[in-house]
Amino acid sequence: KCIDVRKNHHKTKWLVPWGPNQCEKIKDFDEAVSRQIEANDIVFAVHIPLPPNEMSPWFQFMLFILQLDIAFKMHNVIQDNAEITLDVSLAYRDDMSSEWKEMAHAIETRKLKCAFHSPKTPESEGRYYDCDLLPFMEIGSVAHKFYLINIRLPVNERKKINLGIGEIKDIRLVGIHQNGGFTKVWFAMKTFLTPSILIIMIWYWRRIKMMTRAPVLLEKVIFALGISMTFINIPVEWFSIGFDWTWMLLFGDIRQGIFYAMLLSFWIIFCGEHMMDQNERNRLSGYWKQVGPIAVGSFCLFIFDMCERGVQLKNPFYSIWTTDVGTELAMAFIIVAGICLCLYFLFLCFMVFQVFRNISGKQSSLPAMSKARRLHYEGLIFRFKFLMLITLACAAMTVIFFIVSQVTEGHWKWGDLTIQANSAFFTGIYGMWNLYVFALMFLYAPSHKNYGEDQSNGDLGVNSGEELQLTTTITHVDGPTEVYKLARKEAQE
Repeated sequence: KCIDVRKNHHKTKWLVPWGPNQCEKIKDFDEAVSRQIEANDIVFAVHIPLPPNEMSPWFQFMLFILQLDIAFKMHNVIQDNAEITLDVSLAYRDDMSSEWKEMAHAIETRKLKCAFHSPKTPESEGRYYDCDLLPFMEIGSVAHKFYLINIRLPVNERKKINLGIGEIKDIRLVGIHQNGGFTKVWFAMKTFLTPSILIIMIWYWRRIKMMTRAPVLLEKVIFALGISMTFINIPVEWFSIGFDWTWMLLFGDIRQGIFYAMLLSFWIIFCGEHMMDQNERNRLSGYWKQVGPIAVGSFCLFIFDMCERGVQLKNPFYSIWTTDVGTELAMAFIIVAGICLCLYFLFLCFMVFQVFRNISGKQSSLPAMSKARRLHYEGLIFRFKFLMLITLACAAMTVIFFIVSQVTEGHWKWGDLTIQANSAFFTGIYGMWNLYVFALMFLYAPSHKNYGEDQSNGDLGVNSGEELQLTTTITHVDGPTEVYKLARKEAQE
């Protein structure tokens, strides 16, 4: 708590809590009253980090939460719907001797949500209110070594600014940033996985181009999924170590959103293309009822993100959670998105069940086939069912990851709910996505192997050119897999 003894409170001079040029400080507000220091002359100065540490670009972002210590006084209680007005400034420097440079300045209001659990009597004076944490600031990069925050609580009786907010005893800031060690592991994973997915994607599309037929819808969607996975993999975060790119958090959200939308759309089309009772196949227009809501939901989440992190590019102190309307909208977005994801997962389970039922029904015709053909189809069906179960497991983990990540990010902003999501969960889900996309492109790439009659022995009865793997290339326009072809025949019957 620094004393600003200058007139007119010039913004050029910064008040520093420690060091060679430290400000004149007071221990508490009782001292301020005894020395007749006005509230407008007190500045809360916070140096980030505490000495002798320094910040690092490996921390990636900084999120700060405000905690107020407010004492109960009979003559100065917190009024209903009380708002606190903060005049905040942020500065930075890269060594201990250079001048502070202003990074941002804003006048922000925050709603006070405080409860007093003791009876409001003279005996309770001095006890503290139980106040909710307030969102304070978020920066998308940590490009400098030292940061300084100056907070004023201006009092203006005529404009009714900072009246009826109780007796503030102290302000505390909680700082959150990404662990530097985790950042290095994360970057290493992205650097390793990018070429892996890129190589398999090029190989996959080259195989499809070697075919005499045009690519079918399923093959196009798998390729699009590979592109979106590559987009999320590209380790552009390496540049954030050397450049002050505050938009990296927003860019990361957009990349993840595109991948989510592509993944959810792929699962619907993947199941739909293998459902035997669906005649409208191999056309994207046949899935507009399922893919349309995914696109609308993704767009809504993009707008929500732009309202929060988009505005923070200009004003890091802004938060959509500070107003009642903003909080309700933000909560509504997250709750609706969570409900939609759960409904989507149930719908996907229903589609997988239908595919399983139809494939199992078709298995009844297998005993009539020759031994080689029967073994061939049994192998295809087993591998296809295994892939469908992996798809369901992937979908369940993705839904859980989305909800947990939203709650983890939000719990600092809207309550005391605590969710522990450790780094292993984040890296595990990310690795699972890459492995799943890699497996899809590997298994669904058209085959180059032909097993002709010269390889058969007697009762094999394998037609010339029949291919023996999950992703056998069917030159027929129906599709890329024999399970797909099997399903198409059933639909036509």
